[in-house]
Amino acid sequence: MRIVVPIKQVPETTAVKMDEETGTMIRQGVEAIINPLDLYAIETAIRLAESFPQGQCETVAISMGPASAKTALTEAVAMGIGSGVLITDRALAGSDTWATSRALAAVIRKLAPFDLVICGERATDGDTGQVPPGIAAWLDLPVVTYVCGIDTIDGQSCRVRRLVEDGYEVLEMSLPGVLTVVKEIASPRLPTLRGKQRAKKSELPVWGISEVDVPADGVGLSGSPTRVVRIFRPSVARQCEKITPIGADDIETAADRLVQLITDRSLL
Repeated sequence: MRIVVPIKQVPETTAVKMDEETGTMIRQGVEAIINPLDLYAIETAIRLAESFPQGQCETVAISMGPASAKTALTEAVAMGIGSGVLITDRALAGSDTWATSRALAAVIRKLAPFDLVICGERATDGDTGQVPPGIAAWLDLPVVTYVCGIDTIDGQSCRVRRLVEDGYEVLEMSLPGVLTVVKEIASPRLPTLRGKQRAKKSELPVWGISEVDVPADGVGLSGSPTRVVRIFRPSVARQCEKITPIGADDIETAADRLVQLITDRSLL
C-alpha cells in the first residue's frame, strides 16, 4: 500500500496579504505554516500506515511551492510521514487551482504505483476546495470528499463515511482513488523528538516541471484559465440609532423607542 498526501504551505491566517496589482498572494517575509486542514490528511495517512504490518504501507507527502515549502515537508516527516517530494519552479508562479492540480497530478503520476491520495478539505489561503478533485480528474481517478472516517481498506477498495448536512453517507470507492478529509476524522499529532531527528536526516527530492513532464505553458499564469482581476476591501456601512438614557424618565422613553423599533422591523 502506498499513500500520497499533497500538502500546502500557507501564510499564518492573520498574515495573509494580497498584491492588488497582480491579484496574487504576497508570500515573501510572511511566516508560513502547513495548511491546518492538511494536518488531518497527514494524520489519517499515518494512522492507516500504522494499521498495516510494518513495511507494508508507505506514505509520501508532496508539495508545490517555493524552496521554503520544503520546511512543510520536513514537518510532515517529523510527524510520521515516510518521505516527501517538493516541486518548485519559477514557471509555477501564479498557478490557479487548475494548473496547481495539474502539476501535483504529474508528481503523483511519477511516484506511481500508488493506491490512495489523501488531501485536506481545502487550503485556508484559497478556500476553494478545488485542487483535490482536480488531481482526481487529471489522473482519471474516483474521488470522495468530506470523508470523516475510513472503515475498511485493502488493495482493491476502501469503505468510507462521508460527512453531509444531516449525518453521513457510507460509500465504497475502488482504488487507486482520492479522498479529502475533514476535521472529524482524527486529531493531528505533534512531531516527536525522534521524528524531528529522522526528518533532519531525510533527503527530500526537489523536482522542477521538466522532471515531471509538465509544459511551462500549462502551469503558472499562462496555464491558468482563471485569475483574480480585481481585489478590494468591502466597505461596511451600518445605520444605527443610539439611545443613552440618563434619568428615570429617559429610561422609560428609551424603552418605548426600543419597543417601537422592534415592532417596526417585525422582529417579534
